Amino acid sequence: MPTALDIARQAPDSMKARILAAARRLFGEYGFHGVTTRMIAKDVGIDISTLHYHWGDKQELYEAVLTDLSDEIRGKLIEIEALVHGKPLDQRLAAAIDVMCDHLFANPEAANLVLLSQFSKNRIASTLDARMGRHLGNIAVAMGLAVDKANVSARANARVLAVWNAVINFAAGEGSFRPLLKLDRDAYVAVVKETLKFILIPAFTRDDP
Repeated sequence: MPTALDIARQAPDSMKARILAAARRLFGEYGFHGVTTRMIAKDVGIDISTLHYHWGDKQELYEAVLTDLSDEIRGKLIEIEALVHGKPLDQRLAAAIDVMCDHLFANPEAANLVLLSQFSKNRIASTLDARMGRHLGNIAVAMGLAVDKANVSARANARVLAVWNAVINFAAGEGSFRPLLKLDRDAYVAVVKETLKFILIPAFTRDDP
């Protein structure tokens, strides 16, 4: 039986999809504790009972938003792997940085959702935690830091997190960072990509001591 999220994905103009999109945007801006179902209903232009009919309570809707985000990230990782399979590590890293930056800057609420769901003072446990752990393993293998997903060391995961957090923070922090750099948006994205490659590629491709 299809879930509410399945239905929203299959029918992007449906009420379920409209509510999901509004929830994603608002949770991305204010976090779980800063959003009420009444705020979401008002944004969509419906009454609160209609929202609950389609999605249940706020926790269920939030989990759907995070599941959608996680699946979206997984799709980008698959896209990256297809682009870089068999290529040298420096080329794999450069492609990964380009693809993830393009995606996160095109969907700014995604970076905010990750930060707010994982690092806010009042964060709540969610299924995204387990999914992010699996994503780390997939990236570590793709980058050649582990032989298989079942044997990923803490060191390898930490290195993946260094890349992931750098991209996420530049995307989520655009509102603060871009004025400091006095750049328009396109120039900012280009500088972020160049900076990440400048710092990360030599770090990952140098020989271990």
